[in-house]
Amino acid sequence: MKYLILLKSNPEWSAAWAGFSAEQQREAMELYAGFEERLREAGEFVDAEQLAGPAAAKSVRLTDDGPIATDGPYVELKEYLGGYYIVDVESEARAVEIAGWFPEAQAGLVELLPAMAASAGDY
Repeated sequence: MKYLILLKSNPEWSAAWAGFSAEQQREAMELYAGFEERLREAGEFVDAEQLAGPAAAKSVRLTDDGPIATDGPYVELKEYLGGYYIVDVESEARAVEIAGWFPEAQAGLVELLPAMAASAGDY
């Protein structure tokens, strides 16, 4: 079963990262690369991406003239999406185990969602 692991961030988490030395940031990125390698070796890796921060976000609205993208949203965010992993695992317990690998879990910034297996006829 596929699961989406959402890695969230917040101003405190971002400030901590900004306070890391270049060496500490490199070590942290190696940690995430190691997670991906472990998942690939186990045949559980599907996809992963780090996302740009909220300052790069666009809101899209459909109008009679087509879709319009504007900068933002510019709301005060307590949390925002920092990245994600998609894993294909045998059980929810395994997905929970993997989600617990991420440092963000220490701050309650990891969310786990099962993918819905549906065909076009299910809609």
